[in-house]
Amino acid sequence: MALDDDVVVVNGLNFEQRHGKERVRVARVWRNKDGRQCFVEWNVGISLLSDCVAAYVSDDNSDIVATDTMKNTVYAKAKECSDQLSVEDFAILLAKHFTLSYKQVTTTIVKIAEKSWERVSVNGQPHNHGFKLGSEKHTTEVIFKKSGVLQVSSGIEGLSVLKTTQSGFERFHRDKYTALPETRERILATEMSASWRYSFDSLYSIPKRQCYFTETYLDVKKLLVDTFFGPPKEGVYSPSVQYTLYEMAKNVLSRVHVISSVRLKMPNLHFLPANISTKDNRSIVKFEHDVYVPTDEPHGSIEACLSRLSSKL
Repeated sequence: MALDDDVVVVNGLNFEQRHGKERVRVARVWRNKDGRQCFVEWNVGISLLSDCVAAYVSDDNSDIVATDTMKNTVYAKAKECSDQLSVEDFAILLAKHFTLSYKQVTTTIVKIAEKSWERVSVNGQPHNHGFKLGSEKHTTEVIFKKSGVLQVSSGIEGLSVLKTTQSGFERFHRDKYTALPETRERILATEMSASWRYSFDSLYSIPKRQCYFTETYLDVKKLLVDTFFGPPKEGVYSPSVQYTLYEMAKNVLSRVHVISSVRLKMPNLHFLPANISTKDNRSIVKFEHDVYVPTDEPHGSIEACLSRLSSKL
């Protein structure tokens, strides 16, 4: 990704550079007076666009912000957050710090993945300090420029969903290499990745409500899952992964107005009908929509982005 202020001319050549720190892992516990504790685990990546060309071309490191400093800043800023905050708010805090604290830094890009530690229940009661690890991750990317321009994106990685019926694939293009039969009955499974961009363009346009981004994340996640599955009794028929992906993205944009664009990647993880036969017995195992061979290699790759007409991708 190249930004407008990312390219300079050095000795008659275009030159792009940035430096940062990746995989800074930090966990934070908030202990409330009522005994209830909250826990997050974040994997932080920081990238600085800065005026430190001299370090590359003339052996002058005076304008480099050391990557070890970036790592230490993550821990220090986490410590300063006495009130629980969302992963997006923490990314904004870091991006603002690096961009405004160093005159040579023009833009900061912060990417964070949050593990899905979920509060457990024991005997039907939420546990004060017990958590279990879910599968998907809550992600964010924040870009903050010296001019005050802000870009916030959020996402989900590794959300695995499956339905055992109400899925088919028919009337697709066929040629001499096509062996796939048409069907109106198959398993639909995917490990979804989703990302969405907010329409905010400055720090001042973000709602001040605590954990606003966390609430929006949960709303988007619910919309995606509910659209995929349909009503609990009858479900909803999926004529293709492409059709379902579009419906999911469309529902997010129609229901969450602060989102300007949404991108979905939904690999089609195959569950192949199990048919076993021999020369002497043609139907040792006859497939009747009940026995499958799970496989994820190779798998179909389906990806699309839907955005409002006024959105800048």
